[in-house]
Formats: sequence, C-alpha cells, structure tokens
Amino acid sequence: MTVIREQDLVQSVTDALQYISYYHPKDFIDAMHAAYEREENPAARDAIAQILINSRMCATGHRPICQDTGIVTVFVHVGMNVRWETNSSLDDMVNEGVRRAYTLPENVLRASVLADPDGARRNTGDNTPAIIHHKLVPGDTVEIHVAAKGGGSEAKSKFAMLNPSDNVVDWVLEQLPKMGAGWCPPGMLGIGIGGTAEKAMELAKESLLDPIDIQALKDRGASNRAETLRLELFDKVNQTGIGAQGLGGLTTVLDIKVKDYPTHAANKPVAIIPNCAATRHVHFTLDGTGPAELPAPKLDDWPEITWEVGEGVRRVDLDNLTPEAVREWQPGDTVLLSGKLLTGRDAAHKRMVDMLAKGEPLPVDLKNRFIYYVGPVDPVGDEVVGPAGPTTATRMDKFTRTLLESTGLLGMVGKAERGPLAIEAIRDNQAVYLMAVGGAAYLVAQAIKKAEVVAFDDLGMEAIYEFEVEDMPVTVAVDHLGDSVHQTGPAKWKEIIAERL
Repeated sequence: MTVIREQDLVQSVTDALQYISYYHPKDFIDAMHAAYEREENPAARDAIAQILINSRMCATGHRPICQDTGIVTVFVHVGMNVRWETNSSLDDMVNEGVRRAYTLPENVLRASVLADPDGARRNTGDNTPAIIHHKLVPGDTVEIHVAAKGGGSEAKSKFAMLNPSDNVVDWVLEQLPKMGAGWCPPGMLGIGIGGTAEKAMELAKESLLDPIDIQALKDRGASNRAETLRLELFDKVNQTGIGAQGLGGLTTVLDIKVKDYPTHAANKPVAIIPNCAATRHVHFTLDGTGPAELPAPKLDDWPEITWEVGEGVRRVDLDNLTPEAVREWQPGDTVLLSGKLLTGRDAAHKRMVDMLAKGEPLPVDLKNRFIYYVGPVDPVGDEVVGPAGPTTATRMDKFTRTLLESTGLLGMVGKAERGPLAIEAIRDNQAVYLMAVGGAAYLVAQAIKKAEVVAFDDLGMEAIYEFEVEDMPVTVAVDHLGDSVHQTGPAKWKEIIAERL
C-alpha cells in the first residue's frame, strides 16, 4: 500500500501552479510556431509573434504568461490502494497548495477568485478555493492534472441541450461568432457531448488537458465518432477566418478536443469550453516517494522570433493628445503609446458610473485621457508592475457611452472586439478603441515604466492605476467612425479561405 504524505501533495500542487504560470507546454509552443509560419495576415502574424515572444520571456524570467493567472481546476485520480498520511481532507490539501502558490513572494500570482459571487464579490486574497474533481480508480498512485483557466476564455463557454437529431457541428459553428475573440484565439476548443448537463461541461474542460495532436490525427485518420468530429470541426472553424485575436487569418484553433459519454435517449447535451493562448496545465503522479518532479523545459523549445515595428507605425504622446489627432487614425494602424495611461476594469467602471449618476465628482479626470482595461499582477523585485495584459473589452460596453459623454474620455485600450452598443457610443463621441494582444502580458509590462494607484485602492487589482508607458504596442480596432477591424478582418479572410477551397 502506497502512503502519500500531506506535505508532498501540497508542495506538488504549489510547484505545479508556479510551473504552469510561466511555462507553456511544448506541444502548444510547437503548434503556435507552426501557425506563425503559416499565417499570411500581417496583423494576425504580429499578434502570434507577440504571444511567442512573451512566452519565451516568461520562461526565462519566471513571471506569469498572462496577468489573469486563472481560477485553478484540479482533476485528482486516487488509487484505491493509497493511504493518506494526513488529518486534512483532499480538498483542503489541494487548496493549501493553491494558497501557497499564489502568494509565493518570488512570483506572486494574481488573486482573481471572489466569494459571494452575486453579492459583495469579495476577493479571497489567495485564489482559493479551487475547482476540484476526484475519482477513485484502481492502483496505488495518485494522478493529478492541474490547470489554471483565465476568466476571459471561461466566459465564452457555451452549453445546450440539443435534440437527439440535431447536428453538433452546426451548433458549434453557430456559437463561434457569439463567442467573439475574448477567448484569445488561437487556442483550443474543448467539446463535451453526452451524460447530463454538468457531465458535458466536465468532459469539455477535461478534454483541454490532452496534448495538441490534430496533425497526427489527420495523418492516421479518425477511428471513432469523436475523432471524426475533431477533424471536421478543426477545418470548418479555421475556415471561418476569425484568426488570431479575432483580427482575421488562417488559424483560429490549434486543435479541437472532443470527449463523449453515454446519455439519456431524449437528450444530447453539448458543451464548448475554449482555451486561450495562455494554455496552462501539467500532469504529475505521486507514488509515495516525495513531491512531484517537474523538469524545466529547454529554451531551445522556443523559437527565436523578434517583433519589429513596421514602417507605418504611429508614435503617440498620450500627454498631449487631441481629439483632432485621434480622428486621423485608421482601423488596423499600429500605434505605440507613450505617456500617462489610466487603468480600470469592471468594478472601477461600475463605481464611476454610480458616482456620475449621483452627481458625485470622480477621483480622476478622464478628459482627453485613455483608459486601459487591465488588472495587473503585483510587482516583484525591481518591477514597477507585474504582467499587465488587457482584459476582455466587451464587459465594459455597458459603461462606455456614459463615460465618453460624461467625462470627455478620448479612448480605451482592451482585448478583442467591442459590441454594437460600444461601437455606437465610440462613433457618436468621435472616440477610438485600441486593442492590445491578449496572452502577451509580460511583454506589455515591459513598456510600463511607472505605476501608481490613484483611485479605489480597496478594489485590489481592479483599482485605478496611472501607468507611465513607453512605446506600448496597440492596434486601432475601432476608429472614430465606428469601423471595426474585428468585423472587417474575419470577413475578408473568410472570403479568401473560401476562394482557395
């Protein structure tokens, strides 16, 4: 009988979460590099380059790939011959490992988990509790998969109880436009089919733990219905032309994963859970000999890619920017921002809108300013701020018109597309929306030279900061006329792909 000590499980979970915070799996790096080599849309290729450069920087600097260091999901398969040396529950041991990982001084990870989700939404401070699934299985070891899932991609999950005769491929393709680009493609789609509602969602999440192997499947061919679906969906999803970051291009997904389970004769439950460019998961086994060993990957696993500024780049001084200058920007332009940049996301936006409704003055003057949708990681060492990539912009859409019309805000920086309400508000107020690359948080942070909390410090990572940035790279995603690259780009590349087929 194998004896597993509490400290070995706790330490293994801690080490695993630190490990995946800065190391991408090699299969992901290889697939992303292949997508980079294949991509023909310059904007999408540039986005993939930033993701790969960021990944290598994180591997060398041991800092988070993304500022959203995720909500932890753990799958634990416990051998029935295992005995535990502990007085704690399995969940308590896992959560202790999570707590230590997210508060490790050498690489503090952002705490994003909120208790009382429909009430006070109070940050638990250490990213606990995790989402934990356990199974008792034959054997004398404990197998554990640890993953950290970003909120932006998790928010795009979809579920439906289809009729038995409904077509799964048709349903997935119908959902894809509704998901937008907030899940940070290119990534993976995990699809669960069967069981009950909760089982389908679990299958979709678990499928994302499997390695990227779609090319190998293409070479050998499908041997069952799930593999047939994978191949069909892989081709059809990439034919949509959504592309990296939703900018249009040849690669929208690196792989499609499908898991199924027997279901009731009257049902066909189907779930989609996307995985973003911050793919973070690792598998290890405890056999009673001590904590898991997680070997560091070789830097040779990462391609040598450089990001170069194109000839048509606009260099912008945020401290002396005028509405007239912003109206000269064109959709798709690359802009390098320098100067003072405010930040704010969901909680800060809600508080500001509430204050405006009450006639109260805001703690910051937004006139002719830009606000960056971000919740950064705490700094370590000599950093002025930790990884600070953008969060999904559509969550701020309902606040956009009020802020633009009531404060004189000039523009916004975020991730992925804007919805119709925000685009109308941007057009009506002659403002602009800029897109930063999701999944390149450590790279973006190198452009931030100073960071100071200037309002709402009680909101933690959702407080309003003032950043001083130097040559922060962004793309004009919605111009002052309301033209959006997230509409024109995918439409153009869907047509190009269709013509080639």
